[in-house]
Amino acid sequence: MSETPETYDLVVIGSGPGGYVCAIRAAQLGLKTACIEKDKTLGGTCLNVGCIPSKALLSVSEKYEQAAHQFAGLGIDVGTPKADLGKMMAHKDKVVAANTQGIAFLFKKNKVTHIVGTGAVKGAGVVEVNGKTINAKNIVIATGSESTPLKGIDVDEKQIVTSTGALSLEKVPKTLAVIGGGVIGLEMGTVWQRLGAKVTVIEFLDRILPGMDGELSKEAKKILAKQGMEFKLSAKVTAAKTAKGKVTLTLEPAAGGMPGEAGKNNNPETLEVETVLLAIGRRPYTQGLGLDKAGVKVDNRGRIEIDDHFQTNVKGIYAIGDVVRGAMLAHKAEDEGVVVAEIIAGQTGHINYDNIPGVVYTFPEVASVGATEEQLKEKGIAYKSGKFPFMANGRARAMAATDGFVKILADAKTDRVLGCHIIGPEAGTLIAEVVAVMEFGGAAEDIARTCHAHPTLNETVKEAALAVDGRPIHI
Repeated sequence: MSETPETYDLVVIGSGPGGYVCAIRAAQLGLKTACIEKDKTLGGTCLNVGCIPSKALLSVSEKYEQAAHQFAGLGIDVGTPKADLGKMMAHKDKVVAANTQGIAFLFKKNKVTHIVGTGAVKGAGVVEVNGKTINAKNIVIATGSESTPLKGIDVDEKQIVTSTGALSLEKVPKTLAVIGGGVIGLEMGTVWQRLGAKVTVIEFLDRILPGMDGELSKEAKKILAKQGMEFKLSAKVTAAKTAKGKVTLTLEPAAGGMPGEAGKNNNPETLEVETVLLAIGRRPYTQGLGLDKAGVKVDNRGRIEIDDHFQTNVKGIYAIGDVVRGAMLAHKAEDEGVVVAEIIAGQTGHINYDNIPGVVYTFPEVASVGATEEQLKEKGIAYKSGKFPFMANGRARAMAATDGFVKILADAKTDRVLGCHIIGPEAGTLIAEVVAVMEFGGAAEDIARTCHAHPTLNETVKEAALAVDGRPIHI
């Protein structure tokens, strides 16, 4: 007799932030749940080779930078610090292990069945893994994303690396070219620059951090340039030739030209570096899922098509996170994981996609939520802007971290907060206050009238809210 397939109320394919959160929430709601993960460890890209390890290296490299260049000016004499890359990597690995093991513990606690293997959707209600069939009343695809390739650039994860390889370089490169001026490129470029690499960022568009508020992008470039990072904007990389110990990139002008004599003449130029980081974005990862055979539709960008309840065109099959439309952010995927689990369990759920913050963990940090000034102008929405510099904040001065500002955008008639853009110390934490106010439809006046402890960095947010009405106190 053939073995009777195991039956679950829900099978989640992928254990990244969206998948594991979905599985845990579903189990909490009483659904018999299994989570399939192709890798040995749980957590997906984010916990293993993304958000968590990158922040570990950002943290230790920031401390090294402070010891090397800032401590003396603050009266702390530590001599000339030395970077032990091996120990730094060991710290990163320890952090990753603690987080991935934490998810395994949560699975056991919530009675989520963890299955190691590559899951394939055979159709509504059927998943195959490790040659076995599993019956599932509902299926959630949460397989995340992978680094987007670039024609002419062959990644070997040694000389030409993606973010994965950039987290595990065996030595600090003398020179590093970062292809892509987005979040990943700037964060990993910052890590290796602090440790001694000469970093050049190459961006196809005429600005870094595309999609963020223009003023924020301009200020970030100015500050990062002051830290030593070089930029080649409106430039595209058309070829990469590797040789022992070096990579030669061919750069050509993109729309709008390229800085330098080569750009002026619209002629290619070359850039020779030791290591190249390819970070032009990410694309949905659906390899091996069998979507075609299952009849699940995808769009022209490879994203799984879903309705407003995360269900695909095949009843009982859902998708969340980086494989569907919207920002490729871990916290967006987590929220979707909770909501889809609640929908499957017969409850209702809601996500306000206009109120999802984005953060860049350079120093200073960059954080943004809601509409940018460019978007408001494009839509013809009348707005007021209030801005306050960290230079005028007592706590920021005490911390010797005065670069940047907070900018709040509010509706000109109703004063409702439409967006907030911060570049400065702990921007990723400071943005949370504004996200909460926006979630409840609050006004700039609500922030301005709320008592903020002194001395704190949070006072910059209050002052920016006061500035919306033209009445900041400290500038």
